[in-house]
This record gives sequence, structure tokens and C-alpha cells, in this order.
Amino acid sequence: MRRALCLLLFVAVAGGCAPAPRTVTIGIHYSHYSISEVEVPAGVPVTFTIRNDDPIDHEWMVGDMAMHERHRLGTEAVHASRPDEVTIPALSTRTTTLTFPVPVTLEYMCHLPGHEQYGMVGVLVAK
Repeated sequence: MRRALCLLLFVAVAGGCAPAPRTVTIGIHYSHYSISEVEVPAGVPVTFTIRNDDPIDHEWMVGDMAMHERHRLGTEAVHASRPDEVTIPALSTRTTTLTFPVPVTLEYMCHLPGHEQYGMVGVLVAK
């Protein structure tokens, strides 16, 4: 009986130590992200909600500079199957969940023509 109580206590304490999921909401208005820098914990799933209040489509693409360079020259019109490459149609909201396994600093931006140059960029830091 005592062993069962100890085991139950261990499971309850260990389960309570698991990091809680995180959520981040990023708005888009006048072709700018509402948050220019986001800090999230490494190793924890983070759900991003991206709300586009503009009457035009946008993207939220997070990655290193090599990934962004590939997309500056790319031809994909819509990003739907990768959680780190999200197309947000006009006046809509999309969610995606990412886990950054190690500490890292990445950039997020919109690669639609002229949007990056207009300032649709941000920094994501996983600590």
C-alpha cells in the first residue's frame, strides 16, 4: 500500500513538472507584424496564432537566413503543409504549432513581393 502511494505521488509530481504549452498571438495590420520580437522556451510546443487584419494575403515564415534566401527566389504561391511556413489569407486567422528543440535565434517574415522590404520582419528567440 505504501509503495502504491509513493508511486502515485511520484506520478502526480512528475506530471505536474511538465512544461505547459505556450501560445503567442501575432497580428498583421498595414503589412506589419504586431510583434517584432518573440521569445519562447526551447523544447516546449508553442502554438502561434497569426491574425491577418489586412485586405491582402500575407505569410508568416520562420527560419534561418538560408531558408529565407531560398524563399526570396522561390515560386510557391501558398504554404499549407509546413508548420513553419504559413499563408494567411486576407482577413483571416491561422494557427500553427512549433517546437524549437534547442536555443536558437531565427527570423520570421513575409516573402510576398515588397513585404519584406516594407518591414514585414521579426525575430524569434528560443531560449
